[in-house]
Amino acid sequence: MTVGQSRVIAIDGPAAAGKGTLARRLAAHLGYAYLDTGALYRAVAARLLACGVKATPAAAAAEARRLRPEDLERDDLRGDDVAGLASMVAAMGAVRAALLSFQREFAARPPDGRCGAVLDGRDIATVVCPDAFVKLFVTAAVEVRAERRLKELRERGVNAIHSRVLREMQERDARDSERSIAPLLPARDAFVIDTSTLDAEHAFAAALEIVEARIFRAHA
Repeated sequence: MTVGQSRVIAIDGPAAAGKGTLARRLAAHLGYAYLDTGALYRAVAARLLACGVKATPAAAAAEARRLRPEDLERDDLRGDDVAGLASMVAAMGAVRAALLSFQREFAARPPDGRCGAVLDGRDIATVVCPDAFVKLFVTAAVEVRAERRLKELRERGVNAIHSRVLREMQERDARDSERSIAPLLPARDAFVIDTSTLDAEHAFAAALEIVEARIFRAHA
């Protein structure tokens, strides 16, 4: 139900499904700490790219062990090159092992004395926090997610092409779901929220209803 004394909400799902926005909003609403675990893998990828180091499992794991909190605030974590490499790095067992304890420690003992934590990523409910208080799997049709990513890129001034964004999204989905280590899939007891036809407000309302029902049952 909980990790340590912390009440944990685990949110998984593919890229551009809306889980990050949802996770941050839930954390703010509930007064919980928030961790974007995908940023950990993007930070590892960014460090590799900045150093010009080949992304071998040994090199990636070494960079994972060198991560500092400031690495999660880098300006280049949302670039397509970083995102693509992060998906490859995330399939490396040595990297996942190096980052697992960080994530579990955050969940068990959230910073600033918070009573709970919201973590979003690819394997939070299945591997990192399998005993999470609430497990959500946020998804959407790949075409919808590609459109969202295209809009985001163009708003940032990136001259992106729809066909390329869609292809890269499909390739990333395949890597994430077919990898042998912690593949992307819903936990058996996760609530699935499909945001294909939902805006941020409706997705938040759906998730909050699930969380509040779980809290109510815990106190009943």
